[in-house]
Amino acid sequence: MNKEEFGNLAIKISEKLDKIPSHWDGRKAILEMKNAGFNQWRQMEWIGFYFQFLCERLLSDTMEIPGPKYGRVTFDGFMEVPWDFKTHAINTSSHQIIVNDSEATASAIREYGCVGLILAMGEARYNDDQRTFQKWHEDLKGGKSNYELERIKRGAWSRLRKVEYTLVQISFIRIDDEVLVKCGSFQRDFRNADGSPRREKVLLDLEKLDEEIVYFKDYNRNNLFNDG
Repeated sequence: MNKEEFGNLAIKISEKLDKIPSHWDGRKAILEMKNAGFNQWRQMEWIGFYFQFLCERLLSDTMEIPGPKYGRVTFDGFMEVPWDFKTHAINTSSHQIIVNDSEATASAIREYGCVGLILAMGEARYNDDQRTFQKWHEDLKGGKSNYELERIKRGAWSRLRKVEYTLVQISFIRIDDEVLVKCGSFQRDFRNADGSPRREKVLLDLEKLDEEIVYFKDYNRNNLFNDG
């Protein structure tokens, strides 16, 4: 699929996403996922899973969800090419996005010419120092997870949790072999606790992307958080 065809497809998909709210409250979003039976409502990084939840709900009559599977890796959706749904907080120092398994992505590109990324970008607000949101989420889940208990045992620092998110833009990014060469990978040479190598993932650098962002939809920037 060439760039023009990808752009036309992105426009069709974006029209289905018009109903996505621009402001996401963490408590309401988690309860919405929980009440709908979405099995990822317990996840700490709720904004990514909430966007996936919204995309699945709004695109299910247009896109095949989930998408194709390569080995153990499944893309989020399929509409002419495989698609993934991701989020990014723009008020952080990082401009890199960890996407999908590198080998699966390369296989999909060989089969379809490219894969698509639907990327929600917005501003996040974080938990207060008393971590009231984190405690609320833990109580809702029935207590601390095994992951959290292991972190405490190791004495590792607990990250502040995102409690709100204001959507600024949804971008449609075309990923082909040239993009893979340009951006690199994540977890190369990393190993799991049992010593087995971790699978590499595609690492997109937003500062290196230009024409790869084929289409985007802006949202209201007037509602961004202002802590100053």
